[in-house]
Amino acid sequence: MRDIGVKPRQSRNTALFTLAAEIPSAILAKMLGLHIAVAIQWQRASAGDWMAYAADVAGRAATDGQAETPKTSSTGSSSQV
Repeated sequence: MRDIGVKPRQSRNTALFTLAAEIPSAILAKMLGLHIAVAIQWQRASAGDWMAYAADVAGRAATDGQAETPKTSSTGSSSQV
């Protein structure tokens, strides 16, 4: 590949950088056989912020959970909303 001008290391790094920005580091590590610390470094370098994603999912779960809790009417009986 080098003979024709393709730089494998640069291509590999570009691919890792792109993946790290799009998927969580734990999945990246497992898929590619990387150590989790290395996957986290790639994620930080690519500015992939999966903590925001986790917070969003947790927020949605909390909101969904509130909709499923029974409400008490003025007579004291439970009813679903």
